[in-house]
Amino acid sequence: MAMAWIFTAMIVISVLFGFFNGTMDAVSAAALSGANDAVTLCISLLGVICLWSGVLEIMDRSGLSRHLAALFRPFLRRIFPDAAGDDATLSAISANISANLLGIGNAATPLGIQAAKRMARMSGGTASDSLCRFIVLNTASLQLIPATLAGVRAACGAAQPFDILPAVWFSSVLSVAAGLLAARILQLFWK
Repeated sequence: MAMAWIFTAMIVISVLFGFFNGTMDAVSAAALSGANDAVTLCISLLGVICLWSGVLEIMDRSGLSRHLAALFRPFLRRIFPDAAGDDATLSAISANISANLLGIGNAATPLGIQAAKRMARMSGGTASDSLCRFIVLNTASLQLIPATLAGVRAACGAAQPFDILPAVWFSSVLSVAAGLLAARILQLFWK
């Protein structure tokens, strides 16, 4: 809701400045050009999102997601001890992590919401330490293949949209480590 007010204020201020400076034609042209660019970007990203959402669906139907969940399970039980006894929650968490690893946050979001709801129910509706760690891990999102970002780069004309992989790997590992460390430190201070 706050972002809606901020964007509305930015638009109103732009229109007012355009009116008082006599550049309403430029403001109108920029608005139409921006809207056109937004639609073009959304359509070009649609293919990338469909591709990787399809990959996730194939992984789920082939049983690969269950195998990934089994692979992640020892790690997840250590990080999320509250959810260790609930296989459905661990499966939702591992599916969310898998989607984030593939860089498709759009597919990861519903899985993350499902896992967070299940974790909140297990802790009586409050944010447990495990739930806070999950939110941090989901927000920092370790990525192996930044599919959405590469799709945006390709739509903007990048010759090699995946040439950012080393930077993405470094920054995502660093952000996950920093986030989990901060969550652990804050857990010690606020019980």
